[in-house]
Amino acid sequence: MRSVELFAGAGGLAMGCEMAGFEHLAVVEWDKWACDTVRENRKRGYPLVADWTLHEGDVRTFDWSSIPEGIDLLAGGPPCQPFSIGGKHQAYDDSRDMFPATVDIIRRLKPKAFIVENVKGLTRAAFANYYQYILLQLEFPELPHRKDEAWDEHFMRLQAEHTSGKRKGRGLTYNVVPTLVNAADYGVPQKRERVFIVGFRDDLGIEWSFPKATHSYDALLHSQYVTGKYWERHGMEMPPIPQKLASRVRKLRDSILPMDTQPWRTVRDAICDLPDPETKAALAISNHVFQGGARSYPGHTGSPYDLPAKTLKAGDHGVPGGENMLVKDDGGVRYFTVRESARVQTFPDGFKFHGSWSETMRQLGNAVPVLLAQCVASSVAEKLILAEMDSVQKEIKKHGKIVA
Repeated sequence: MRSVELFAGAGGLAMGCEMAGFEHLAVVEWDKWACDTVRENRKRGYPLVADWTLHEGDVRTFDWSSIPEGIDLLAGGPPCQPFSIGGKHQAYDDSRDMFPATVDIIRRLKPKAFIVENVKGLTRAAFANYYQYILLQLEFPELPHRKDEAWDEHFMRLQAEHTSGKRKGRGLTYNVVPTLVNAADYGVPQKRERVFIVGFRDDLGIEWSFPKATHSYDALLHSQYVTGKYWERHGMEMPPIPQKLASRVRKLRDSILPMDTQPWRTVRDAICDLPDPETKAALAISNHVFQGGARSYPGHTGSPYDLPAKTLKAGDHGVPGGENMLVKDDGGVRYFTVRESARVQTFPDGFKFHGSWSETMRQLGNAVPVLLAQCVASSVAEKLILAEMDSVQKEIKKHGKIVA
């Protein structure tokens, strides 16, 4: 299945799509350091990126005529700063808003499906109208913004088209499904809430819903304080049940219903086999270098060992909330190493990051967890394959053979 990756960063979403069976005809990213990371791994022959055609530059200046129409998938995470909680919240007034460029490329390539990922902040009340505007642009990419037309005027025109229903079955339209998800619910050792906007070309007649969550907090608590298997697995004694969790654990203990999800994966689950970065043993692990200077203060605390990590963010020392720090068993704090952060983002150990600690932490903070990307892309791939098989069967039934 052929695909294109926009705003690829260090390649988290692209790698997940690759693992789901998509072959990237182009991987486009403007940031030199992120491109260097991909280039270094490609040079080393790392399997998931070895065959990528990487283009360093702006998606708006790429020669899209080199990509055939009707590819299977277009995927990407437009820059999140216009909508990020930590940004300036300028949305449509922010020059980094790349949603218009994304819609333009969809209009040109007419992919069978697209996957667009962005920050939870996109769904904030302050952006409510612009968020709906984005969804309608993705639904009707053949109704572009007119010259000198204000975005809200274009929004009204798209709303009228949506309610009329006239374009369904005519021209290029997409069935668009937006979903706010927590990566921890899909086996990622990080509480990372993100918006996924998935669309299928209307003419394919595909019905799709976001994959069901596979992991849960209740299952983690059950493993920790009902069966104790979590602590047993890590060779530890079960600690006392925190008072604030006592009631919830009691309900889990008294329930006769079996757990239908797996436990959330924790920081300890993710990094327990890595050596302490302050020891010589850490020198044998790529990107596992101790970074000093971490300190805790009110409002700036790190991630506890026995929960999924806080959301890794694109920063280093100045990250508010201490999201890039780990709370050690003795109560002290230290920064996550790059390798630990990569584990939290579910990048494979064989994938190496290029640049300084602060630069690689920026790449990781901007990345889509590879495991979550694979989960979403696999569900999209399954629907596309089934639709193709159904189309072939119809051709055989109609003509007695496959018509090219």
